[in-house]
Amino acid sequence: MQRRQFVLAAALTTALVATGCSNSTAGTSTDTLRYAAVGAPAAASNDPHGGLGNESDAMRFALLYDVLTVPGSDGSTQPRLATSWTPDPTLTRWTVALRPEATFTDGRPVRAADVLFSLRRMQDKAAENYGRMAMFDLTASTAIDEHTLDLVTRKPFAEVGRALESATFVVPEGSNDFSKPVTGSGPFRMTDGDAASAVLERNDRWWGPRPPLRRIEIRAIADPQARADAVTSGQADVAGSVNPATARQSEQDGLQVVHRPAVTVYPVVMRLDRAPFDDPRVREAIKLAVDRKQLLDTVFLGQGVVGNDLLTPADPTAPTPPQRQRDLDRARQLLAEAGHTGGLDLTLRTTTAYPGMDTTATLLADQLKAVGIRVGVQVEPQDTYWTQVYSQSDFYVSYLGGIPFLDVARVALLSTSPTNETAWHRPDWDLGFDAALATRDEAARSAQLGRLQQQVRDEGGYLVWGAGDGLDLARPRVAGLPTGPGFQRLFIDQVQVNAT
Repeated sequence: MQRRQFVLAAALTTALVATGCSNSTAGTSTDTLRYAAVGAPAAASNDPHGGLGNESDAMRFALLYDVLTVPGSDGSTQPRLATSWTPDPTLTRWTVALRPEATFTDGRPVRAADVLFSLRRMQDKAAENYGRMAMFDLTASTAIDEHTLDLVTRKPFAEVGRALESATFVVPEGSNDFSKPVTGSGPFRMTDGDAASAVLERNDRWWGPRPPLRRIEIRAIADPQARADAVTSGQADVAGSVNPATARQSEQDGLQVVHRPAVTVYPVVMRLDRAPFDDPRVREAIKLAVDRKQLLDTVFLGQGVVGNDLLTPADPTAPTPPQRQRDLDRARQLLAEAGHTGGLDLTLRTTTAYPGMDTTATLLADQLKAVGIRVGVQVEPQDTYWTQVYSQSDFYVSYLGGIPFLDVARVALLSTSPTNETAWHRPDWDLGFDAALATRDEAARSAQLGRLQQQVRDEGGYLVWGAGDGLDLARPRVAGLPTGPGFQRLFIDQVQVNAT
């Protein structure tokens, strides 16, 4: 371990010096934050409207570009570039008011035309960004004036504020060269480095609260241990999403661990359109055969909550069904009824992109032996997992980082979803989803969405055994790191590094 840390520190030092980043181990500057973020350098991008496969890219974009709305610390939608979003009686036309004081870093005002251009570009790249703008008719939408947008939805849609959260990065109208960062209007601007290792300086023109830091450096590092080692060795101030065991040891060594409560979910995906998972008895048997508490204690060291096969348990609309308990006898009975008296042979794919994904697969394979299911675990490379395994394989460990149920539904549960990874195609479910979003009353809408989640839990192809805390490692003087769910973790413009 000591040699590994030495080699990693040396490699990081070389990279940080090459990009103009500080490599001092004597202590961090109070005006600079060095962040080791989740991301594969080879996949780093300057395009804010694409797939956002790297968390490091999304975090950089959240500093360079304004977004329309953001998730608050409690998960509720808060204004950002948009100050209000008001529907007509049909819930299909929304008047979006923009901050008149917002300007790009070159001094140009941020106009409704820039916002509409950015949203349309996101829609044009739907194949890359999982159809993030699919609910909007952006051809019919118009800029009413310089700071007001008439935003049209394809169907009644009561959650427009949430749909505009976080990834609606605004660029100037007509931007077409994204080989390098285009002009933004966010709290920082990029001054050095590249997409994999970026140096950002404070934008003193920004309309929002002045960031405490003059400089933020973001480096994409794929391996969780390498991210943690960067902080331990003094090459970084923050490491995103570290291993629970590493976090525990680092805390004992005087570093701080920042918890994002119950936001990390590693669902086990079973495709409903492929044998043997096309048989609901097989899916239920697997859900009944797992020891959820053991998985939570092993993968997350108990830091989180036991799962109940709900994809977004922290969502305000999540239902509260009775906890599913381990029942080996019932699992064996279901397998026998499905014609598998001799057991099953399966291959479960996983990766090491996020800490504990590989442990999840290994322990699950061991647990399923008790009911005669023989599982071979196949660990896939981090750099290709999300393009060659995710939404393609029939049995694998997936990842959710605390995003809202509406986003999960849009990406993975509707018949038209771009990455319907479990092949959940239910026309009645789709109609129920549309009906919920056409409901103006928030309580009634929440109840309808809860029933839809319950149906996926009971009949679908997701095993959700637990929700672990997201764990970020930081040096002692770092303060103000976000702890909320989903994309809220990307907004680090108000983080500070204290003098003592």
